[in-house]
Amino acid sequence: MSNRPRSEPNSSITMPQASSAVEPPEDEPLVRVMALHALSYCERLFYLEEVEEIRVADAPVYAGRRLHDDLLPDDEQASERRSWELSSTRWGIFGKVDAARRRDGPWVVYEHKRGRCRRGPNKEPRAWPSDQLQAVAYAVLLEEELGQPVPEARVRYHRDNVTARVAVDEAAREELRQAIQRARELRAQTTRPPVHENERVCTGCSLKVVCLPEEERLEERPHSPTFFPANREGQTLHVVSPKAQVSRSGETLVVRQDDSQRQTVPIRLVDSVVVHGHAQVTTQAIHLCAHHGIGVHWLTAGGRFKASTMNSFGRVQQRLRQYEALSDETTCINLARQLVHAKVESQLRYILRGTRGNESARSAVQTDIERIREAMRKLDSAQSPDTLLGLEGLAAKSYFAGLPQLLSASVPSELHFSGRTKRPPRDRFNCLLGFGYGLLQSAVTRAILAVGLEPSLGFYHRPRSAAHPLVLDLMELFRVPLWDMPLVGSLNRGQWQIEDDFELRPGHVWLSDTGRKKALTLFEQRLEESAKHPHTGQALTYARMLELEVRLLEKEWTGCPGHFAKFRLR
Repeated sequence: MSNRPRSEPNSSITMPQASSAVEPPEDEPLVRVMALHALSYCERLFYLEEVEEIRVADAPVYAGRRLHDDLLPDDEQASERRSWELSSTRWGIFGKVDAARRRDGPWVVYEHKRGRCRRGPNKEPRAWPSDQLQAVAYAVLLEEELGQPVPEARVRYHRDNVTARVAVDEAAREELRQAIQRARELRAQTTRPPVHENERVCTGCSLKVVCLPEEERLEERPHSPTFFPANREGQTLHVVSPKAQVSRSGETLVVRQDDSQRQTVPIRLVDSVVVHGHAQVTTQAIHLCAHHGIGVHWLTAGGRFKASTMNSFGRVQQRLRQYEALSDETTCINLARQLVHAKVESQLRYILRGTRGNESARSAVQTDIERIREAMRKLDSAQSPDTLLGLEGLAAKSYFAGLPQLLSASVPSELHFSGRTKRPPRDRFNCLLGFGYGLLQSAVTRAILAVGLEPSLGFYHRPRSAAHPLVLDLMELFRVPLWDMPLVGSLNRGQWQIEDDFELRPGHVWLSDTGRKKALTLFEQRLEESAKHPHTGQALTYARMLELEVRLLEKEWTGCPGHFAKFRLR
């Protein structure tokens, strides 16, 4: 059935000439009318959405969608059409018209907006420039579809309950032509446009948590508040039972352990799913997670990271910039130097903090402290990754040598630390240390995937194992604050049972089910704790700080360097 409504030719109206349009080359995709709206609002917003395909549906976006769903049901009346999908190869655009109605003969386009209108000199309602551009684009689409001129569009602002009229004249068409041309130019370029010069525009933008405009303005206004949310929006669903199965029921994840135990979790409350061991996840559940941008991560029962799902294949330009930046040796060594310095300084500060007021402990670690300080002094002059690796290794050796001095005398000897052992862990402390680092790896992985970077391409670690180098790089920033500190604190508080929380096997030690649940609780609680980022001055949870550091890393090659790896223990 054709979408074209019944209409009669109007001989009093003259159609615009075909030459007034801006027909694109045959192989060039059409531009969304909504993208032109974004372009008029902010060129960087257009680029992030249309070129990098980064779209965030925040509360206002969802409210706008509900408005259209509620107000604009399908209507087959001949004198009025709603939710009408139109396209034009001549103009090179496509979109869905909210409504089109006859008004005194000619057809008029209607666009609905939730917010307030702009006011003219006499307080008369006017359309905002981006809304006006969008309405004119729909008008020319309707014009071509009907074969009749559409001389007017109207924008309905529901918060003010007023309608603003927009003339579809030659000046409006010329503005539309220029916008379409600018959209094509931006789609062809490989660099992001700068942040909008008007900071008030950023306040209402759905992509401000991706763009981070205030972080780029920190040098001009060091104490201004940032837009980055301090708390995470969802929780991590850990599936630890080997007999568990995760399935889907509508918009809900269902976790079954057997016929008698069933737990349902609405997908809107989940930010990631972590499967420990051999639990099963159905294809339908994976599809639901992918649709909502929620990563699924698989870890071994011992906490070793194995795999993740991702659904951001379309961010080609973002990945190309990463490849270009991290193919440059100078960029890599500079980033690696910043990273290692941040890690070693955190280790030093933790040792100093943990032995403060304890003269015997401080005396016992004084040599280790001096060695860490010596390694730090040499970091700034390191000119190769091998030199950095050597200095980092020396500092790590001294850090782990001093770490036992941070354990209180009440900690049982079975939980003491006498040196790092991996794969497999040979004592309880190393078992806990390795399991926590596995959780940290999955948390860093989902932060990188959420931002859209390629985890396989790092700047410091080399691809020697199945682990992604960029994940290993960023983990170095958070090993001490996110796992070493809470682990030592929990040991000093007597939270671990040497018999019930561990399983001793020949040559290695594993966590028992109760021990694994304790570790998960400890890690998730740590993610929810807040700390003040020393560079941005913002207090935010560690879960958010992981993502912030990934976004600040990306800014190193997107025109605003100097903000990455500034986090330090206080």
